[in-house]
Amino acid sequence: MISILGWISVYLLTIVVHEVAHGFVADRLGDPTAKAMGRLTLNPFKHVDLFWTVLFPAILFISTQGRFTIGMAKPVPVDFGRLRNPKRDMIWVALAGPFGNILFASFLTFLWRLYEVDLICYAIYFNLGLAVFNLLPIPPLDGSRVLIGILPSRMAAGYLRLEPMGLLIVLLLYLTGILYYLIVPSMNVLCRFLDIPPLRVSF
Repeated sequence: MISILGWISVYLLTIVVHEVAHGFVADRLGDPTAKAMGRLTLNPFKHVDLFWTVLFPAILFISTQGRFTIGMAKPVPVDFGRLRNPKRDMIWVALAGPFGNILFASFLTFLWRLYEVDLICYAIYFNLGLAVFNLLPIPPLDGSRVLIGILPSRMAAGYLRLEPMGLLIVLLLYLTGILYYLIVPSMNVLCRFLDIPPLRVSF
């Protein structure tokens, strides 16, 4: 029971850190929307989304028999038109979430070296997994916002038309097993950077 509560606590803190990082950077770059709506808080109840926070990670956890899962919080609201330089600043806001998780994983790595608690190691993996997952260029994931900020406006507008199909694309990648091939090897690159054991998942 204690380990389950510990895992849930780590999971919620991880996804909250991700969203607060987005909102914090957006606020610093001129858009206070997330701050005004009370989303710059570590209170998990402000960030829970039924599908991405509960159902999707549960499906992955059950289907892989506990070997792999990933999840997300409800995205913080960002009014890109209020950013000082919308096209450029969109990239920094998008990168803030994954970068926040990598920083959190680095801090957890420091704790893990001191205490070598399995839960801390799992928390590191989860933060790295969330960072990599969100960097996939699938709308509306963070990687798509980075790509939109780089692409010419006309191409970006066409690319955004994929957004209604984003969830379907993610589920298709999961069902075909491609999602693991995209996420786990990239996670292990970060594991090597942090000098922690690589994640071992059978595809």
